[in-house]
Amino acid sequence: MVPYGGFWWRVLAYFIDAILLQIALSIVTGFLGLGVGFNAALMGGNEDLIMGPMVAASVLISFVAQWLYFALLESSKMQATVGKLAIGLVVTDLNGQRISFGRATGRYFAKILSGLILLIGYIMVAFTQRKQGLHDMIASTLVYKTRDPREVAEGADVFA
Repeated sequence: MVPYGGFWWRVLAYFIDAILLQIALSIVTGFLGLGVGFNAALMGGNEDLIMGPMVAASVLISFVAQWLYFALLESSKMQATVGKLAIGLVVTDLNGQRISFGRATGRYFAKILSGLILLIGYIMVAFTQRKQGLHDMIASTLVYKTRDPREVAEGADVFA
């Protein structure tokens, strides 16, 4: 029987993902910010008028990049983000199958709700029988501690 991915394993995987995303987003938004800011300074423009849209663009780029990172990777053949792969976790539906991009998107946006309620939606992972957070319950997903998603799909005793 394949064990569920517990709270601390998932926290560690998230930290790895957060570091990777921060590095990538810093490079992208830094490049875009320097280009716009440098052009404004050369043209003698008002920096205050430019900073608002630059910040808004950075936030939008960050939000979209994070959504696509989590949704695309968790719905891929790997069934995991880079952090989850490093730790040995996979995301499945309740039947042990790969989740769709739509379900992965729903799971991502449900994570926002898990965080908004004082992180209780995440803390639930430590106390529920199948180690599900609120976002997992909303999206009908499970996280398993395995590097091979086929172990979950083939393990009939997992769902007994």
